[in-house]
Amino acid sequence: MAKGDSEDHVVADVRGLECYCQEHCPKDSTNNTCWVRPGGWCFKQIQLSEEGVSHDEPIVSLGCLPPTGDGGLMLCKAQKHHIPRAMRCCNDKPFCNLYLNTTLPPITTTSIPGGIPEPSNQPHMLHQIVLLFSVTVFAAAFILILTFFYLRHKKRVIRRRYQETESGRDDESFIGPGETLTDILTKSETSGSGSGLPLLVQRTIAKQVQLIRCVGKGRFGEVWKARWRGENVAVKIYQNAEEDSWFRETEIYQTVLMRHESIMRFVAADIRGTGTYTQLYLITEYHEYGSLYNFLGKNVLRNSVMVRLAFSAANGLTHLHTEICGMKGKPSIAHRDITSSNILVRNNGQCVIGDLALSARYLSDSDEIELPQSKRVGTRRYLAPEILDNTIASNSFEAYKLVDIYAFGLVLWEIARRCVTKGIVEECQLPYFDCVSSDPSFEDMRRTVALERKRPSIPNRWCGDEVLSAVAKIISECWHPNPAARLTSLRVKKSLAKLQENAHKV
Repeated sequence: MAKGDSEDHVVADVRGLECYCQEHCPKDSTNNTCWVRPGGWCFKQIQLSEEGVSHDEPIVSLGCLPPTGDGGLMLCKAQKHHIPRAMRCCNDKPFCNLYLNTTLPPITTTSIPGGIPEPSNQPHMLHQIVLLFSVTVFAAAFILILTFFYLRHKKRVIRRRYQETESGRDDESFIGPGETLTDILTKSETSGSGSGLPLLVQRTIAKQVQLIRCVGKGRFGEVWKARWRGENVAVKIYQNAEEDSWFRETEIYQTVLMRHESIMRFVAADIRGTGTYTQLYLITEYHEYGSLYNFLGKNVLRNSVMVRLAFSAANGLTHLHTEICGMKGKPSIAHRDITSSNILVRNNGQCVIGDLALSARYLSDSDEIELPQSKRVGTRRYLAPEILDNTIASNSFEAYKLVDIYAFGLVLWEIARRCVTKGIVEECQLPYFDCVSSDPSFEDMRRTVALERKRPSIPNRWCGDEVLSAVAKIISECWHPNPAARLTSLRVKKSLAKLQENAHKV
């Protein structure tokens, strides 16, 4: 306690200190006054109520505390948990606690009873939320901008690459007045070119094509029926990831002397899109009957119809396999994905071969086998045993053509099953339907075809029909396990041509 020289201070030392009392007053206090023993303290306290009253209505208490030895000073410095409060003590003069300036401390991160967040923490949380939102929006915008420029750049690269491959062509003209799509394709076919429409037309045709409906889907993308200049066309829309396949199929279709009655007629290739997406169009003639597989599922065949389908398909495969020598000759081409889904049926009942994205070419001048960039080897169900067990002579182009012959034998089997004799016909099925699942794995086919050497069963009824028994013989020689023992495409074509001639006589 502060010492003074005055008489009043001496009295205070003897009698004790007089303090103002409010709220916490002893029972013997009078007139809001309490006395402390020598060494005692006067105090003033301000705090919120335990019910959480706001800062505008604090509770103020004044009173006396015992001497320091009895814990008075410790009581002054003690803090109550969870309830904001402030206390100050003095003992320098009577009623000194009336003059103490006591204020509540600032609110900390501790919550007020009842679980209500402290007001001082809310601006900090709001700042964090705003900052996080801003960073997210910025990152999303940045990614969108990068994607936009990347896709726009990719479209330019694709178009430039396509134009570079076509730079040697001299058909940079538009279609003449009055010329229809049929006129142009017929003219191109008679000239031996495989180029389709004039190049400048191809570069703008995607904007002129009107898509009607999706007629098929595959691993490459979708096929749509469409209209162009009042005529039906088929539009094969490749996914961006299939860019190499689009280039390859376009390139194969535009091979010199590629035009043939049993090869799908190419119309145009174009790129459609904006800065955010790109579609790769490959446009061909449209066939209402669709694929051979779909046609077989809807129709039962007579002998003559069966032979017409088989011969026309063999005719197309032979044209692919045949090398035509000359200044502008045609290289030998192996399809590498012969299936009943990749062969289409024209309105006259003849087949055309399509889907050339996996095709390989043999360049005899340099003795080079030109394979597509794609690592795919064809449809698993139709893979030859030498592909499945990895024994194919990959340095021999003849080996790739014999792979086509094996698959073509399976297609002939599918066609022959739908030929009716004496009122009996088998249902439409895919090869090995009774041996593997609807989506067989590579290992399933390897075990069935290469290890167990199974082949689709030949129905007994075929032996009683001259045409079907002849077709069965061709089939068994096409899918022989030894590639060297298989027929060539030309031999298959000639055998079927003879059957067709006999059928016409009948």
